[in-house]
This record gives sequence, structure tokens and C-alpha cells, in this order.
Amino acid sequence: MADCPSTSSPVIRDIIAARASRRSFLKGFTAMGTIAATGTGFVGSLFAEESFAASAASTLQFTELKRVYDKDMAVAPGYKADVVARWGDPMTGSTSAFDGTVPSAAEQLMRFGYNCDYIAFMPLPKGSDSADHGLLCVNNEYISPNVIFPGMTEDDAGAKMTREQVDFGMAAMGHSIVEVKMENGIWAMVQDSTYNRRLTVETPMALSGPVAGHDLVKTRDDPEGRLVRGTNYNCGGGVTPWGTVLTCEEGASDTFGGKPEGSAIAPVLERYGFDGSDIYGRARFHDRFDMTKEPNEPNRFDWVVEIDPYDPSSTPIKRTALGRMSHEASTVVHNKDGRIVVYMGDDDYFEYTYRFVTKATFDPTKPETAKDILDEGILSVARFDPDGTLHWLPLVHGQGPLTAENGFASQAEVLLKTRLAADAVGATPMDRPEDMETNPVTGRVYAVMTKNKKRTQDKLNPANTRPENLWGHIVELIPPGGRGRDADHTADIYEWDLFVLAGNPADAATKASFHPETSENGWFVCPDNITFDPSGRLWVATDGANDFGLPDGIYGIDTEGPARGLPKLLFTCPAGAEATGPCFTPDGKTLFVSVQHPAEDAETLDKAETLWPDFKGPLPRPSVVAIRKIEDGAVGA
Repeated sequence: MADCPSTSSPVIRDIIAARASRRSFLKGFTAMGTIAATGTGFVGSLFAEESFAASAASTLQFTELKRVYDKDMAVAPGYKADVVARWGDPMTGSTSAFDGTVPSAAEQLMRFGYNCDYIAFMPLPKGSDSADHGLLCVNNEYISPNVIFPGMTEDDAGAKMTREQVDFGMAAMGHSIVEVKMENGIWAMVQDSTYNRRLTVETPMALSGPVAGHDLVKTRDDPEGRLVRGTNYNCGGGVTPWGTVLTCEEGASDTFGGKPEGSAIAPVLERYGFDGSDIYGRARFHDRFDMTKEPNEPNRFDWVVEIDPYDPSSTPIKRTALGRMSHEASTVVHNKDGRIVVYMGDDDYFEYTYRFVTKATFDPTKPETAKDILDEGILSVARFDPDGTLHWLPLVHGQGPLTAENGFASQAEVLLKTRLAADAVGATPMDRPEDMETNPVTGRVYAVMTKNKKRTQDKLNPANTRPENLWGHIVELIPPGGRGRDADHTADIYEWDLFVLAGNPADAATKASFHPETSENGWFVCPDNITFDPSGRLWVATDGANDFGLPDGIYGIDTEGPARGLPKLLFTCPAGAEATGPCFTPDGKTLFVSVQHPAEDAETLDKAETLWPDFKGPLPRPSVVAIRKIEDGAVGA
């Protein structure tokens, strides 16, 4: 992928100084709470003096876990972590228990998928606030051939996998829906539930919104451009107020081979990372994944897909009005005026943060108002200004540079080329935007930047202040109007702030910034997915700590009050795994977490550092775990 142009801006010293004057957040600096200079000679704290309070003031009243990189998962004292669903677990009563061997593609379709990611807990019955019975809707992002197939490495899998192995991979990815119940404090799958369902790259899906029927999404299989075969590389997600799940497609470029050089779509595919890498070998056996044979097939992926988990017979719908990108989030807010807002991150270097606002309003007393509400509205991209204001720049055909003369012949083309449209209007390139979530108490929005090793000094901007950012940070978006439901998520202008700069505060080179009482176990790197509990505490899942010899895990952190910016470690993953998809039950007493790709750092399966969670079997198994207090109570309280 070609790097986006950097937003033109003053030098970072002047940016931070201007914001300091306006918002008065520079109150000196401490060894564990500073932004250090980025070569400009300027140092300033992200936290006001009044927030430098003792850790006893934290609302997180658990004993922090000691961070240890180990073959097993670990959880803080007073808590337990139980495995709920593992890759290969049968979803029907007629399917045998997992025996440690890789299932065939046909058999995998009846088993829980691989590399679990985003989780949505959907209470049963629908519309209730049940906290002990519901559906787990779980993304299965990709496979890890090097710890599935003996002798296979990550680099040679695409060329070496057999047709059977390739087809298994296609069946293991996508999305899993399973009914779960809690009895005596233990969660378990309901194996023969009529709700249990797998969605894969072969599942029929409707294409809706402005792009449906466009020439660039028509293929030999679908000459009308309105019915897509499947979903691919599912990562983040969201839940709607009408009881559906949004699953985000991200990184589909890894699954395509060939290079349609010379075609009109080639520059767009290049911008989206379609370089013919085909790391899972699909193009060798399936023409639809060979871009020289089917150049429009890639355009049918990297969308947000709406699924009704309560109706197993329903057809998922790709909502193209939300734009095309490596979607890492699709967080839904029901705004105070009735309109629906969706926040999204585009997970790649120098990409952008987005917001979609529906044209119509949703009335919970009239379920019919939800039908196709996500097909019409305005998609915008964020520009972070030095004075602490955020401007949402609309991506609307005919406005500004988004014209036919500039390569955008219609609104459908604006959406097919969302990244190029964002470039054209002058959005702020970010450090790999990941999850975006809204605090239910304050109404503020938190956008996660996981890291950006490619950012250089000349590409710094107001919201991304560190060159070669290996550690990541979290940006706080502040809509106007007030707290909670009073916040106006449809406003054109917000305020913004830097919430934390990740890294080891004891290492000045990281320029990390946390609350000064942060412990040696509490600081984190590479924030990825986040969620909020019912009390408004932020929970951060990390992806990349293994690169620093540390386990990835789950950290709780207050976003306001005297302990603002003070993280505490609750849970760590086994070796090679990342924590992702954190999700609470409505009562806040269960925190579901995906443990993705255990042992993936191993070159080959025989060198795997862990065979978690079974240990007795030959394969590590990505799984969903449920974290609860041993004694009843809300997680973190």
C-alpha cells in the first residue's frame, strides 16, 4: 500500500504549545506522566496536576495481576477465567468432539471457527437484558497455518498448502454464532441450538446501498452486482439498537492472488493493498480469488456486514454506504435526535477515522424504522486540528474535490474509493486506527491507534506526535452538547485530546504518558480493541506486547476523576496470543475475551511455545474465555 500524504500542519512543538495555552493541560511533568519532545525540545504532561492522585482513588478495586509471559493465561487474584468456546468445538450434536486433528472443510463448517476476534453478546430472549443466557457472535479473522499444519511456515503456506488445506482455511474463517448459557457461574455452549451458525466466504450475502449494482462489483458469478459470495477477514464489529450485529471486513487483500496490471481498477486495488500476495493459496484453486481472472471480486470485500443472529435463515447484508476500508470497528450510537451514528477505524498505516450518520431516524417502538436505515446517510472522515478541534469532513460526491474530473464519477465511486476520497479532502493520517468505542456515561468517544513504525519526523501531525510509534496511543473525541445521551454525535465539530501515549514510562525513549501512579505491571503497549463496562470504565485489549517480551492482555482504566489514565492489569494471554474482542454482559459481571492465535510466534508447529488451552492435544486452539469474580460482583468493582 502506498503511504498517504501527511496532513500539512505546524511543527509539533507549536501544536502542543497552542493547545496547552487553550486548554491549560500543561502542569509540569513527572517521570511517569509526560509527553517528551519529538526532537523539538518541548516536554509537557497530558494530565492536569489535580489528576495526580494516589492509586487508592481508582474505581478499579481489584488486586493487579503480576505480568508474566507464560504458556498459560492468567487472571488477577479473586477472578477466574474459563474457556467457553474453542476452535473446533462442535456446534451440533451430530458432530464429534474435537480429536486434535485438523477437520475437513465440510466438517469445519459445523465447528467453532479459528482465530476468534470481535465478540458481541446478544441476550436471549431478544430484547431482554439477560446476563446468563444469550448468543455469542464471534469473528473468525484468519488462520495461522504455521501452528495448524506440521512443517508449514507462515511464509511458505500460500505456496505449499494443498487444496484440502486451503478449503479448510476458507471454512474456518468468517463468523461463528453460538448459543451460550451460564449455570453455577460457568458459561458453556448449547451444542444443538437452532441459533448456532457459521458464516464463511461462501455464505450468500446481499450487497446494498449506493454501490449495489455498480459495474465495479459485477462478476461472472454475479452479473447484477447485488449478491456476494461470503465475508472475509472479519475483525472488529458493533451492535445495533434493533438487535443485529455488524461484522467488519478487514485485510481481504491477503486472500487474493494475481495482479490486474493495466486495468482501470488497478490503482484503487493498489491503494487497498491488493498486491497479489495470496498468503492462503486461494488463487491456485479458486478463480474468484485470482484478480487477473476476476478483477472486480476484491471490490466486493472490505465492507461492514449486518447479520441478524436471532434469525438463522436471514441473509447477511453488506452495507456499502458505510464505506470501503480495512474496517476495525463499527460502533453504533443512537443519537439524541433519533439518527444512528457509526464510528469506524481503518486499520492500516496512515489511514483514517470515520463517522457515518444516517439520514433517517430510528424509533425503538417502531421496528420497521430500522429496515435499511444504514443504506442512506453521510460518511465523513476526521481532521484533527492543532487547536484541539476535530472537523468531520463529508465524503459526498460533487462536494469539494469529489467530482468526476478527479476520478469520482458518482457516490458509489466515492464509497468504492473511500481511502482516496479521504486523501482528497485532507483528512488526518493516523497511526493505524483500530477500535472506536463510546463511553456510555460521558458520551465521549475513544479511538485507538495501535502503532505506526513507518511514521517519520516529517509526517507528524496534531494527533500523532511520535515518530516510529511502536507503542500506540488512544485519542479522546469530545462531541458537543453534554454528557451521556446529551452528547451530539452528529455535530460537524468536536473537541479532541490525547488520552494516553502507550509504552514503558520508565524508558524515556518511548515518550509514554500514563497517570503517574501507574505500576510496573499497569502500563501497556499496542492497544487494539476496547470496550466499556456499564459504569463507564475503559477496558483495553492489546496486540503486540509479545514483540517486547511481554504478554498481551486486558487492562482496566478510568477515563475521568482523580485516577484518569491509570491502568491496571486484569488478564494476560498465553505465549504468542493477543487479547481481543472484549465484551461485557449487561450486568457487567462477565467479561468475554477472545484469545487469538496462541503460539503463532513459532516458526513451525513443533516449536510452539504453548498448546493452550488443552495442553494434552497436538494443536493450540484459539478460544473465547469468560472472566468473572470468584465471588459474585461486577468485573473491576
